[in-house]
Parts: sequence; C-alpha cells; structure tokens
Amino acid sequence: MEQDAAIAVDSQGTPFGGGGLMPTLRDMARFGEMMRLGGKWKGKQIVPAAAIADIVKGGGKAEFAKNGVYPTLPGWSYRNQWWVSHNAHGAYMARGIHGQAIYIDPKAQMVIARFASHPLAGNVNFDPTSIPAYHALALHLMKK
Repeated sequence: MEQDAAIAVDSQGTPFGGGGLMPTLRDMARFGEMMRLGGKWKGKQIVPAAAIADIVKGGGKAEFAKNGVYPTLPGWSYRNQWWVSHNAHGAYMARGIHGQAIYIDPKAQMVIARFASHPLAGNVNFDPTSIPAYHALALHLMKK
C-alpha cells in the first residue's frame, strides 16, 4: 500500500469488523490487482493462494438466493466478505454500502476500484446500472 488507510471505530475506539475501511482509491486498485493475481504482488505471495481460491469459489448460490435480500444479484453468492458472480468471467467484488467497490474480472484481466457516495445506503440502489457497466467494460477490453 502506498498510504495509510483509516478505519471506522465505535464510541469506545473499537474498530468495526465488517466495514469502515477507508484506503485510497489507488490502494484499493492495488489490493484488487493482488487479489486478481491470486494473492501475489510483484511476484511475492502476500495472501495465501488457498485463501484467494476459497473466496473465488464463492458460497452456496441456492442459500444466497433463498435469503431474498439481494434480488439484483441473481446467481451470485457471498463468501468471506466478497460477493461472487459465478459468471463466465469469474468476476467477484468487495462492496461498500454507498457504492464503493472493488470489481475483479479475471478473464478480462480487469480490476475496477470505485469511490462513491450514493445518497441511499445499499447496493440494491445502484446494482442495476453498476454491475452491467462493469461487465460491459470487461467485454470491451476483451475485444481484439
């Protein structure tokens, strides 16, 4: 990472475990690229490859669909704080509640880091435009 990140804490100073990490956009992109490369950065294994493989395989799609909370993510699953598309590109992403995202498309060799401040909390408010845009960009990059 190039710069220190901030993390949200509660009134006692305890960091939140499930969110509130605030890196720079460039560092988000670097982290996404390290994930895309199977946990490697500049040839050095930073995160165990097995941990990345466990994330990328995703969770149970049927169980995810049963919860009914994410109608904008048909066919997706959730695993280890990552959202897994199970699409033909093997795309997966980290998502913040107001639109922040790291979208990784291994097939297109693409990482998108996104800062956002959508006024409504919850990705359901922008998934219908953001996710197709990410995939369209991947398809465009793959054209010869």
